This record gives sequence, C-alpha cells and structure tokens, in this order.
Amino acid sequence: MISTKAKPSNSTLLQSENLRISPQGQYSMSAYTKSLLTSPWDDLTHPVIVIVEDNDEDFYTFIRIAQNIDQMKRSLYKFLRFEDGDEAIDYLYRRGEYQELDAPLPVAILLDLNLPGTDGRDIIKMVKKTPHLQIIPIVVLTTSNNQNDIKTCYEYGANCYMLKPMGVSDMKQTVQILFKQWFQFTILPSYGQFTS
Repeated sequence: MISTKAKPSNSTLLQSENLRISPQGQYSMSAYTKSLLTSPWDDLTHPVIVIVEDNDEDFYTFIRIAQNIDQMKRSLYKFLRFEDGDEAIDYLYRRGEYQELDAPLPVAILLDLNLPGTDGRDIIKMVKKTPHLQIIPIVVLTTSNNQNDIKTCYEYGANCYMLKPMGVSDMKQTVQILFKQWFQFTILPSYGQFTS
C-alpha cells in the first residue's frame, strides 16, 4: 500500500508553465508560476482536468498553447496527465497506487483514443457506466476521423469528439475553441465544489 506522499511515476500535474525544447529534442519546463505539481497528491483542492495522452509532442504542444490562453492563466484549473489508459483507470477508480488518494474527481477528461493499456474507447465505456463517474465530461481529442471511432465514442457516452489538426496554428485554434467551449462557457457538473 502506498502512502499519500508517494508520487506516481507516469502522471504529471501542471500549472501554467513555460515549455521549451532542448537542442536534443527533449521537453523541459521552466517554473513560470509559483508551483509545478507533479502528482495528484500535490494539490487536493483545485479543479483538475485529466489529459490521457501518450504522445509527448502532442501533450506539450497542447500545454504550451493552453498556458497562453488568457482564461486559463486566470483560472483555477490544473492539468493531470496520464500516459496510458490503465493508469488513468486506476486514478479514476482509486485503485492500486491511488487507493489512498482523497481528492475530488476531475472536472473533465481530455482523451486520446489509441493508448497503451486500456484503450480510450474502453475508458469512455467504463466511465460512463459507473454512476459516480458518468457525470464527468469526456472530450475526445484524437487524430482518428474514422466514422466507426466517432460513432463508437458517442454511443459509449463521449460528450465531444474533436480532431487533432496538423500544424501549430490549426492546433492553437482547436485548443482555444475547446477551452472556450468547455472551460469558459460550459458549467461543468462538479465545478461548483471548487467555487462555493
């Protein structure tokens, strides 16, 4: 059994940070704000947006864009990344190394489909069949424009299906639309617990 001080190996909790690519092609984060949170145990009081994404380049591009959106700079949201479906499921269901975690569930899940371990489609199906998790909005953000994937995700209960575009400017526009729609205009079911 893991203590609540342990830090899971594959998750990264980020507040708005500057992200840079080194000459060797590796990503690094410089502390641009007060704290860089690296596990769910580091912040138990703010609303968390879970990002399930195994591709580092896609993840860091997304974060780099998100950190420059004015609404995100002023918001309470934190990001928690999982690189594989199995760990995301353990976190959501508070199993394995997360069974001692006493923190609110995420306010939303941004989900890639093709993941190591539990597939994104199966995550949607499991979450939407679980009474205490089914209210969490799931936004699929993927490169797949396969009609079967789109249909399956909506049948399983995904709240939105968005394509990851190629190119930074198109990705920037997509991320801005996503954040405006889901984290500025939409009232999320569990957000009230952080503002009351």
